[in-house]
Amino acid sequence: MAKAVFTYSESSSFDDQPELRYHFPSMYLAAARASEGDWIVYYEPRRTSGPHSATGRQAYFATARVARIVQDASRAGHWYAYVADYTEFDHAVPFRLGESYYESALLKADGSTNKGAFGRSVRTLPDSEFRQIVAAGFAHELEPWELQDRVQDVLPTDPMREVEQVLVSRRFRDIAFRRRVRMAYGNRCAMTGLHLLNGGGRPEVQAAHIKPVEADGPDTVRNGLALTGTFHWLFDRGLVSVDDDRRILLSPHGLPDDLERLILPGRRLLDTDSAAHQPHPTYLRWHRENVFKG
Repeated sequence: MAKAVFTYSESSSFDDQPELRYHFPSMYLAAARASEGDWIVYYEPRRTSGPHSATGRQAYFATARVARIVQDASRAGHWYAYVADYTEFDHAVPFRLGESYYESALLKADGSTNKGAFGRSVRTLPDSEFRQIVAAGFAHELEPWELQDRVQDVLPTDPMREVEQVLVSRRFRDIAFRRRVRMAYGNRCAMTGLHLLNGGGRPEVQAAHIKPVEADGPDTVRNGLALTGTFHWLFDRGLVSVDDDRRILLSPHGLPDDLERLILPGRRLLDTDSAAHQPHPTYLRWHRENVFKG
């Protein structure tokens, strides 16, 4: 087994959904198979759409474990890497730190960039470099109210075995998910827009899974909503839901009038900090079909 970097762009023509699967051509099969059962980091390139685009972050943004490699039955010469334990970093990690690169293979002996290595969408990654990228992804300066939630306190940097154990722990994943969902919605409730703080400055908004962990819902922002405690309760019990256009749906079983008046005008979810963090239709549809009392 070997760790790897998977290059992913939201506008890719491949059938990717990074928290679930990564789609790739046969030229990367050997490298992908070497990572089966091990960990990868996702990297977003500069080029995101077309030969002249340059809007990508050029940064590592998440980690996951490769569960299995499966041939694509509908597209010849292509494969899927199905992943588990997907976790987004608290912030993206630029591929370069000063004059050095997190991936040593990207740097030539003369100090220039190894463009051939950089051009490979799947490339192997030494354990030590994986550890450095993951540690950097969860390192940040915290607000006072965040101290007890700090992810890096439960993320050891050595030995590598311990880091892998932490990445699959429920405590670590709950903290990381809660923090990322709150950040995506600016610590506001996605359905009411309310920004409630307690006496210590802590936001009272909660992070709700759209498709719950118990139903194999992933810990990704796209499977999350920031909600007040009351709307979290309503959502989990199917009294409210969301359609694919992010419009808020109300169950005919009814909401108390005082709660219905709290919902944002137009009954549309609050925008996230980026389009990449908007709820994914896959999870919204699951909630409507399995939870919503519509």
